[in-house]
Amino acid sequence: MNGPISFSLLKELFDRRGLLAIASGILIALSFPNPGLSFLAWVALIPLLIAMEDSSPLTAFRIGLTSGITAYAFILYWLNIVFVRYGHLPWSVSIPVYLLLVLWLAMFYGLSTWIARLGELVGIKTAITLPVAWVAFDFIRSFLFSGFAWAMLGHSQFRTLPLIQIADLAGVYGITLLIVLANIVLHRALRAVSGAGVPYPVKSLVVLLILLVATLFYGFSRLNIPESTQAKPLRVALIQGNISQDVKWSPAFRERTVDTYERLTREASKGGVDLIVWPESAVPFFFQDDPIQGDRIRSLAREMNACLLFGSPAHELRNGKSTFLNSAFMISPSGETLGRADKLHLVPLGEYIPLGKFLTFINKLVVGIGDFSPGERATPLDTGNTKLGIQVCYEVIFPELARQYVQAGARVLVAITNDAWFGRSSAPYQHLAISTFRAIETRTPLIRAANTGVTAIVDQNGHIRTMTNLFVEAYRTGEVQPGSGKSLYLTIGDAPAWFCVLFTACVALYAWINRKRIATQPDTSEPNP
Repeated sequence: MNGPISFSLLKELFDRRGLLAIASGILIALSFPNPGLSFLAWVALIPLLIAMEDSSPLTAFRIGLTSGITAYAFILYWLNIVFVRYGHLPWSVSIPVYLLLVLWLAMFYGLSTWIARLGELVGIKTAITLPVAWVAFDFIRSFLFSGFAWAMLGHSQFRTLPLIQIADLAGVYGITLLIVLANIVLHRALRAVSGAGVPYPVKSLVVLLILLVATLFYGFSRLNIPESTQAKPLRVALIQGNISQDVKWSPAFRERTVDTYERLTREASKGGVDLIVWPESAVPFFFQDDPIQGDRIRSLAREMNACLLFGSPAHELRNGKSTFLNSAFMISPSGETLGRADKLHLVPLGEYIPLGKFLTFINKLVVGIGDFSPGERATPLDTGNTKLGIQVCYEVIFPELARQYVQAGARVLVAITNDAWFGRSSAPYQHLAISTFRAIETRTPLIRAANTGVTAIVDQNGHIRTMTNLFVEAYRTGEVQPGSGKSLYLTIGDAPAWFCVLFTACVALYAWINRKRIATQPDTSEPNP
């Protein structure tokens, strides 16, 4: 076969595999909010698996990478709103930064498919290696280089309550593993039905059915357990001020901001409440340094006879140096400061510049004071009857932080955030979807106050009981039953995910030991000349 014909066949084969990988990426993206077609996650990997058939490990990596790039390019499109509109970066800078993050996250898809193909070539079935490797690399990217635990496959199922109750056993990773396994079984079944000479995946199907039945049985059982009535319910009012990001930090707008929150608080508290929650940076000045506005806020807490929790920047001396913090203060019904909780996990480029001594040409994207420092410990705030675990902005996407607060005694999780800089995009809904898993994992209800939305009350089963729309002045009230603070996940943490990491490493090691055997395998991902 001559050279031009070989090149033509190679190009055709690459295009076919590439298009299948892209199709998987699109289906994955569509399963997340918005549009949130969660059922697509259960078939989204089938095109990817077709593309992986008879491929070399390197080709499998490229296929996974292509799928991941496609998925995250759609899921994270809103980053350009942040970079350009609020970060004031030119498109020529925004697009490369956005694509770098997309490429970084997509790499973990590629590593998952690479491990799966390596395992298959040394005799380990994809039905074992791919689900485990997918979980392993999802877990690794949740903490590596600060971590970004956003849009894992399991998060797409946040509204399917019976399914996601197993998050209190294995976190979101248990749901992800089920989704990947289901895709593999369906793919193999379709191959068998199509007459490709592939046997029906009987064993894998039996395992999948057992896992699904057990998962749903456990889920319905958990949902039917009544909430504990031992602790007194907390009557809460969550305030959504809808303060534009363009004026949020303007000194000229400070008075009007406090006016807005005062007015909404009085409306929301007419029936009497125990706790009022304002969003992240609702007080856009140093509360601890402004006696006039500070007294005004204290007076409001006394008037409402309720605890008032709000976000405000803070500062303190550390080793003789002034340190800035993104914090939440709580005022008692008598107007005293009950305590302060500091944000523990900061946003790179938003609240600090990684390697700031070297990357001096980069400015923070979020307008504010200066580089923030992380808090030193998870400190619950006590209302007198219930301890609160405060999570500021995107740190709610990290399960280990919620776990720390609950282990420290928190029985209600409070997420305060300012999602205004996401604009009218999918990001606030994706953010809310992820946060619901914190409630299930810790069996602790979560209340969420967001500047421009979505403000919501989530019970300990992950059920969103009430929520606001985006970019409207609003409030939500309700009774929240403090959680039990008891779950297996609280005890063992991410041990199942660490097991997946260990197993994946063993597969890679076994493949390396048998590398000669892999080298002799024909690579049908490329045509024979």
